[in-house]
Amino acid sequence: MKNVSMPPLRLAELLASLSLAIDLGTGQPLEWVMKCTLLGVNLARAAGLSEDDQRDVFYLSLLRHAGCTANAHWDAAMFGDEMGAVEGMTLDLDDMPQAMNWLFRIVGKGQPALNRLRLIARLMAAGPGVGDANHLAQCEIAQRLSERLNLDPRLQTSLGQLFERWDGKGIPDHRKGEDIALPVRVIHLAQDVATFYSLNGIEAAMMVVRGRAGRQHDPALVDAFCRSASDLCSALDADSLWEALLAAEPGHPAQLADSQIDAGCLAVADFADMKSPFTLGHSRNVSQLAEASARLCGLPETDAVSLRRAGLLHDIGRVGVTASIWGKVGSLAEGEWERVRLHPYYTERVLSRCQALEPLCQLAALHHERLDGSGYHRRLPGALLPLNARLLAAADVYCAMTELRPHRAALAPEAAADQLRRDARSGKLDEKATEAVLAAAGHASRLSTRRAASAELSEREIEVLRLVARGLSNKEMAARLIISPKTVGHHVQHIYDKIGVSTRAGATLFAIQNNLLEMT
Repeated sequence: MKNVSMPPLRLAELLASLSLAIDLGTGQPLEWVMKCTLLGVNLARAAGLSEDDQRDVFYLSLLRHAGCTANAHWDAAMFGDEMGAVEGMTLDLDDMPQAMNWLFRIVGKGQPALNRLRLIARLMAAGPGVGDANHLAQCEIAQRLSERLNLDPRLQTSLGQLFERWDGKGIPDHRKGEDIALPVRVIHLAQDVATFYSLNGIEAAMMVVRGRAGRQHDPALVDAFCRSASDLCSALDADSLWEALLAAEPGHPAQLADSQIDAGCLAVADFADMKSPFTLGHSRNVSQLAEASARLCGLPETDAVSLRRAGLLHDIGRVGVTASIWGKVGSLAEGEWERVRLHPYYTERVLSRCQALEPLCQLAALHHERLDGSGYHRRLPGALLPLNARLLAAADVYCAMTELRPHRAALAPEAAADQLRRDARSGKLDEKATEAVLAAAGHASRLSTRRAASAELSEREIEVLRLVARGLSNKEMAARLIISPKTVGHHVQHIYDKIGVSTRAGATLFAIQNNLLEMT
């Protein structure tokens, strides 16, 4: 697949954007992960760590909570709102009364008393092993993300130690002291410092980490922090934390090649879709359908590639809405609907910081806008919605309708197509975009095309076209049809001439557009 270049994108920029989504998904203030990362890198320098270790601190910190969506659905079921569990970041887990008090306060908060008691009983029955499994899942997701972004393999090892403790009471291997990777020890300390500094100032942060030295934290690193606490913490008050973070990246900044941008967008898509078991693979599906529909409409290759990437990124804002809403079986209350309507805005906020992602940001944030102005979050009229935005909206609606949701079964493709066309007739969706999306999804198009009208393919040529679309070589088609490869070649060329294409890709798109892939 041909890629079209976009402005240079640093790996650090992509991960920093992802960190903003992590903030939303964990209920933290925006830029919390960036603060932890900046503090960690500066602490690593102050403690005399090597440049390689500093670089590991940078990436480990940005990725540490990248698995936050892995258990969001489970956490919401257990706690009532997985984002409310963020208060646990300040807990001293060695203080059992404090931990239990927090548990009883947070579980099922806002729900009827009987529901809260049931949730508490379920948690108590499950025991501490449930939390361990949750933490291990977060580690694994972060490791897989690191692997997909082609980061140094040693980072994957370190990401498996995220929940180890200096005193050996962590998981999964009960590593102790210096058996824990040095960069991991740094980010453990940096997270506590950033959390308590933001809440209560530098003195509170120093008091907490000194109290946890030798238990949760490396005493030598605690001493290194306390010697430079004022300078280290003052960096967190920079006018632009984004710029400060990028400037602090150790070593030479890694630039993503065009193919790596696609891999990064795909990783972000999977991160977002894991927020709910009902949206797994949704962003991938939207991306593929939007890209194919753009080509059917004859849009430039740049637009097709932009739609592919915007489709992958469009739902990153979903992580900012609690999984309890995405998993609700009954009707949503108005307040819940308001939170749902915010997710395109969150997508825009997450992606807008990065200049290289700005074009994708503007497109991705429009996926719930409608021609009649009834969409969200900006309620833009059709005159302000370009064709690529209309294609993305139609692709998103079609994919959502054909996927299972907690409040309804998945619609059959034909039923979804009928509903999409009704939405087009009512003025919500663009007719051309709707038909292009449906053609890309394998439905017969109701828009006339000169190629379709003029093509007079024989039954044998249609048979050959189907095999071309399935990716068979001339030799394989010859064996299937019991004819010579030379005869197959003649058929293929005649087909190309009749439908006005010159490549297998063009022939495949013609077959999709004209519903010729259904085998008899």
